[in-house]
Amino acid sequence: MAQRYQTVLLFGAPGAGKGTQGKILGSIPGFYHLSCGEVFRTLDMSSDLGKTFMQYSSKGLLVPDDVTVQMWHQNMHARTILSDYKPHVDLLVLDGIPRNVKQAKLLEKHLNVLQIIHLMCPDKEEMIKRLRRRALKENRIDDAKEEVIRKRWEVYESETFPVLEYYPKKIIKDVDATGSPARVLEHILEEVVPIQEAHFNNPITGEKIETPATPNGVHPARVGKKGGRMAKARR
Repeated sequence: MAQRYQTVLLFGAPGAGKGTQGKILGSIPGFYHLSCGEVFRTLDMSSDLGKTFMQYSSKGLLVPDDVTVQMWHQNMHARTILSDYKPHVDLLVLDGIPRNVKQAKLLEKHLNVLQIIHLMCPDKEEMIKRLRRRALKENRIDDAKEEVIRKRWEVYESETFPVLEYYPKKIIKDVDATGSPARVLEHILEEVVPIQEAHFNNPITGEKIETPATPNGVHPARVGKKGGRMAKARR
């Protein structure tokens, strides 16, 4: 079997902040972020895959799942060859893929999914308002239409949310996405840093990471300002 990338998936409804948190994680040594949107944006349209992509996108059609996964894998392979992504150093952080269960199955031979960060949005109506405000701020008038936003949610609930049932429950970590970006990041780091430390060497020194501990044996990342365990959003 070909090499499987050690991976964390950022998962959540439209507006949950997957892209925002992914970009922040990708700026930290030892983490490598790639969104499905970036794969599409960097596709060589003169290539065979690019031409296939255009056949669908020019008609407003969804790209078939097998083609999407093929494009993603080709993109990852190129990033690996160029040493932009280093599988032996970087924990891969993905968002926007897999979009459905079929894609999750197709990605099995390429990914070793170590953890899924599920960015939860308990208040759907509040998230719809957030999406609308963001679209208006960015002058994306069509995306600000409530019917468009609700349609995106319907697609997520019917096609994407079932992906969570495909993976083992023990690797899914729920994080409340409605807090400030900094607070959400704090809870994400609590989950992903131990994964990165367990599977990779220090990205700066190349040496094996020794997990530090306080005198009572408690990992410092788990300790709050008053010495207690940080509260986490859980299902």
